[in-house]
Amino acid sequence: MAPWLLWHALSSTARLSTVLQILIFLPLTLSTLSKSAFLLLSLLLFIHSLIHGTLILFWGSPALSIMQVPMHPFLLLVCFNAFSESVHPWLPLAASWWGKILQWSSPGFIVMEGMSSLLVAQRLGQVGKELVGEGEVYQFGLLVGAAAAYVASAWWIVVSYPVTADSPLSSTLLGVALTTLIFLTFIGFALRRTNVIETSCLALIVAYNLWLCGVDDALVLDPALSYTPLLSNILPHLQTLVNFVSNTLPKPVLFALVYRLIVLHFASRILPTIGADSWDNESGVDDGWEGRPTSKLTYLLLTYRQSIFITVYSHLLMLDHSSQVWWRWMNIFFTLAIWSVELVVSNEDDVVTKEWKVD
Repeated sequence: MAPWLLWHALSSTARLSTVLQILIFLPLTLSTLSKSAFLLLSLLLFIHSLIHGTLILFWGSPALSIMQVPMHPFLLLVCFNAFSESVHPWLPLAASWWGKILQWSSPGFIVMEGMSSLLVAQRLGQVGKELVGEGEVYQFGLLVGAAAAYVASAWWIVVSYPVTADSPLSSTLLGVALTTLIFLTFIGFALRRTNVIETSCLALIVAYNLWLCGVDDALVLDPALSYTPLLSNILPHLQTLVNFVSNTLPKPVLFALVYRLIVLHFASRILPTIGADSWDNESGVDDGWEGRPTSKLTYLLLTYRQSIFITVYSHLLMLDHSSQVWWRWMNIFFTLAIWSVELVVSNEDDVVTKEWKVD
């Protein structure tokens, strides 16, 4: 086996191990200890990720991904040991301030998720417009895909309706959101500033958020699933550990985490292309995008992506179901509001759009 292949396998395994450790350790601490212990561990992981990202920024050695693997179990043990007996008063104070920072960051997370979702949807719409000119096969395939997205979003909304519209206010908000989506879709078609790819993606985004408004899988730990000390018989212990982990990780939080990180990642890839002149090709100006400020921002986001991951995950775990529902409604209407502004202020589409049958 070539040395570079072995090193790549080790680095990939180390990165996967880091992600799994963060996914398990944070809800485990929240379930077994307290919210203060969870916030302290989140703060320690965040500080470590900042140091790790800074070392990557200035050093850039691939060995850093392997060297950081033992740090997360060490920080977990530090947190458990700190809250095992008498707690130093500075630790709950630091955890409390970190929790307040996460709460104050809620509007920022909503703005980032909404704008990133809209950015990805618009990029998919632009790619669809470019593929239209390649032939009728592409046009037919895109129309079928858009129709499938419309049907899937409608089915998703219908299935989610009984649990989402559980109150008069929720029913009113759901009706307003769907009416706004339909009206904006027809307005965009009338102005020829959108297409079926973009609107079907927006319909899926709205359906996804409506579904999360009705899902309640809170982080509640059954005492029967508590973590037990290692016994002589290893198989029952491992079974207890597997049951504990499977019941500790809240499924809606994982869905929201994966979606938020995916749209942020794709939005960071799209950002360098924003503001390009009409005569710039895909490789940018002077054989690259390195000169653009958005490219530098993308590089920083990718460098500190572990810090973003920890912050987003901690914020989602900290919110209760009612808070998540309200922030989801705000996310829906913020995304629709930004889309409406974009439809009004955007320029007229090119010739490709005129050939694209939006009606």
